[in-house]
Amino acid sequence: MTSTANPVTTAVGTPVTRVDGPAKVTGAALYSAEITPPGTAHLAIVGATVAAGRVTTIDAGAARTAEGVLAVLTHEDLPAVASPPHLLPSLLGAAAPGESFFPMQDTSVHYAGQPVALVVAESYEQAQYAASLVRVAYDVAPAVTTIEQGRAQAYDADRLFAGLMPGREERGDVEGGLARADPRVDVSYRMAANHHNALEAPSTVAVWNGGELTLYESTMGVRATQQTVAQLLGLPVSHVRVITHFVGGGFGSKAMVWPHTTLTAMAARIVGRPVKLMLTRPQMFTSTGHREEQEQTIALGATRDGRLTAIRHEKLSVTSLFDDWAEPATGVSSQLYACDAYLGVHRLIKGNTMTPTFTRGPGETLGMFTLETAMDELARRVDLDPLDLRLRNVARTDPRGNPWSSGGLEECLRLGAERFGWAGRDPAPRTRPDGDWLIGTGMAVAAYPMAFFMPPQRARARIFADGSATVATSTQEFGTGVLTMATQVGADALGVALSDIEFQAGDTDLPNSTAAVGSAGAGMVGSAVHEAGTALRRQLVDLAVGDPGSPLHGVDPASVTVSAGRLTSSDRAGAADTYRELLGRNHMSDAEATGTWRPPPLDTPHGLLTFGAQFAEVAVDPELGLVRVRRLSGAFAPGRVLNPLLARSQLMGGMLWGMSQALLEGNHADPRTGRWAETNLAEYLVPVNADAPDVTVDFVEVRDDVVGPLGAKGVGEIGQVGVAAAIANAVFHATGRRVRSLPITPETVMDPVPVEVRT
Repeated sequence: MTSTANPVTTAVGTPVTRVDGPAKVTGAALYSAEITPPGTAHLAIVGATVAAGRVTTIDAGAARTAEGVLAVLTHEDLPAVASPPHLLPSLLGAAAPGESFFPMQDTSVHYAGQPVALVVAESYEQAQYAASLVRVAYDVAPAVTTIEQGRAQAYDADRLFAGLMPGREERGDVEGGLARADPRVDVSYRMAANHHNALEAPSTVAVWNGGELTLYESTMGVRATQQTVAQLLGLPVSHVRVITHFVGGGFGSKAMVWPHTTLTAMAARIVGRPVKLMLTRPQMFTSTGHREEQEQTIALGATRDGRLTAIRHEKLSVTSLFDDWAEPATGVSSQLYACDAYLGVHRLIKGNTMTPTFTRGPGETLGMFTLETAMDELARRVDLDPLDLRLRNVARTDPRGNPWSSGGLEECLRLGAERFGWAGRDPAPRTRPDGDWLIGTGMAVAAYPMAFFMPPQRARARIFADGSATVATSTQEFGTGVLTMATQVGADALGVALSDIEFQAGDTDLPNSTAAVGSAGAGMVGSAVHEAGTALRRQLVDLAVGDPGSPLHGVDPASVTVSAGRLTSSDRAGAADTYRELLGRNHMSDAEATGTWRPPPLDTPHGLLTFGAQFAEVAVDPELGLVRVRRLSGAFAPGRVLNPLLARSQLMGGMLWGMSQALLEGNHADPRTGRWAETNLAEYLVPVNADAPDVTVDFVEVRDDVVGPLGAKGVGEIGQVGVAAAIANAVFHATGRRVRSLPITPETVMDPVPVEVRT
């Protein structure tokens, strides 16, 4: 017999504080760069100062004689990689190279900052100083680093986003729908490049023991790192172990595996000692990808009553010379609103840049900025409240006619509007002065696709004779509270008290868990832990009902529930057993089970979007061009909320990132040198506490039986989506000026400003 009974839920859904909190505030939690094995040497990377060409000479004489230097390595010293990155599988559950190019294999230079030499020394300071002494000469070639430089060479992308999505999507008669539209909105937007700038710099510690390699790595995916490095170095996967207990921010930059990780392992093997690399802040701009410079154009056609007749959404961006990478700007715009005619096109420019990568709400933060600011313009053209226009066009199914796995968009719009106080808003611009400030409000829809391109996820549950338990999977604590969430899920699945269970993670020796990307962390890790815990609980229930010494002997396993390690049956009042007594009677020191969760297939017959709504109030000083966000309010329907405290924190953080993208963050490549203009946090601006407005987060409860056994859709990305559009729409409401570039800079909102004439 096998029990199908569910345990009494006591932990999931409650606002449990973070189990890793004490370790972090006391300093007991070790990040990768804080791990220093005996004999550790330090690595510094010398990056190319040109964007295109080849290395002609490297003068390392002064560096080699500097104090503490153990080695200076160039392309002449490194072995060839066993398998070029472009031949490796590109799914995040297997190898996941950040780009299909590996440096220091020859003299070619493809982008500024590309590693051209390595310095290994006894201390970090010695390595950095010696690296500054290395002199590299180049034969410089013309470079393309901006849209304007490469516009004439743009081409249509076949596949993009690491090959996961098509570059073009089309349905219906788009041109016909636009031609018969009355009115029509047709606008273009420019978006500056974004960089990650996590608090913890990407770091690697490489330790060889014979032919086996251990990496302490700042990564969002220990398994992907293991697979990538093993294949690049020609090692059996079993000979590479990756340990990552805590990650000090990733935001996409640590989802893929970048060359510096394997270079550190190569250097450690050459010098015969453990080697530690900590990238410098400037190197973070050239070593772990970025959100590419973009130009997006959108055309919306509608009837006079605001019904959409056609959408055409096009994107142009700069990718690397070796990869067709683009954020998928049309993933949500193609699904969100009911519209029979749609065209989404991605065009790429091959440039002298490293391959862009996943960056904080990849694709949809800017795709939705384009769609939702255009929708705001359309609302004025048809004389509808922006909220009413969205509600009028909400898609009831996905474009294939499939039902959503769970909905909630209308509820988010209505709840968000109520909480924000949207009703009674005067739509006319420049009607709310506050001293020298003009006040405006704006809104936008938030939506994000579910990431179901992962392989099966596994976890292991174990209970001991004293009643304590552990649950283990290889995921790492990437800053969102996954250890806490998984502990809650494991406690409920197994039926033990939260205080009796420990979650083990961050090691490739543990069962497989894929890189936490695309808001998939909670569903991915939680589902695997749930399967493991319930498998072990069923095993122990079956043991109890088959045990002649158990008070529950012979009862129907389906009648048994477990709470706080105590087994009871609805078929036998007053009878109870405990895990501790059960294991003791059967002379078992422990029991364990492994659980596997397989994500739904990509072609599942359901629409897979998470929905939300964003509202913003801004104050604009039109003389100085200052924009201050006073309030942000968001309502979200992320399925089952496993821990409202953690989920609210994630969503709030995402909303503040959206504000950062709207008003502060942006970088540009200098077309003369091919280098980024901003390479530190004095120039590349991010918000600080003084910039933070009041933020309100609300949840709309929706049930989702498609996405996994827990019904959790995730909140990691959607918090940022729609915020920039809501702020830009609020700036228009305050000033009467449409801003069609990000970030919104003072010169774009300064007076004199012509107020838009309503048509």
